[in-house]
Amino acid sequence: MSNSDQTRQDQLAKAVEAIVFAADEPVTAAHIARAFADVTGHGAPAPEEVDEAVRAINEVYDSTGRSFRVERWAGGYRFATLAEVAPFMEAVHATDRQRRLTRTLMEALAILAYRQPTSRTDLEYVRGVDCDYALRKLLEYGLIDVVGRADSVGRPLLYGTTDKFLELFGLASLDDLPNLREVESILDDPAFHREKARIMMTSGLSLANESNEHGSQTQDEASD
Repeated sequence: MSNSDQTRQDQLAKAVEAIVFAADEPVTAAHIARAFADVTGHGAPAPEEVDEAVRAINEVYDSTGRSFRVERWAGGYRFATLAEVAPFMEAVHATDRQRRLTRTLMEALAILAYRQPTSRTDLEYVRGVDCDYALRKLLEYGLIDVVGRADSVGRPLLYGTTDKFLELFGLASLDDLPNLREVESILDDPAFHREKARIMMTSGLSLANESNEHGSQTQDEASD
């Protein structure tokens, strides 16, 4: 590699690191390439060059023992911590996460993620309960959106997950969702049951909030 090529690659790596660090959401390679070209006045780097810059950045982080990396996430790049430090992050953010996504919402979201695009009727058939409240909350949180209408009688709305869903669960795309066989394997793992027991011991706030949400649901239905 010539000196000019190395200089360009080093400059691109700095640009990638700065842009991803400052962004509030995943940044696509195309967005990074356009910004780099606008500032330097040179041709936009190819996606492969951006990928190489990310690899170079992560090699430095790995060699210096950093707790984070630049990861591909929801179609773009963003900073993410390593799995080994997840317990520390969970200790900080557990209360907020439990308040936002109760068991009721997680069940509805999981079913929708695997069956999408799907209608409210299909979702209620699987869960066996009314899902109007869950759909409204998931729409409010921006985790799902209306993606079309079914061809069946009445042409009901069809729902699907959003990029925010991918971002929240650390997925590059829906292809990264574990298949159902993998899910069954996780559920059968004794370690899963131990972790579930631990969570249940510390999830009083989550259950209380779920109870409050069900109360709000009942009030909404009564007012309707």
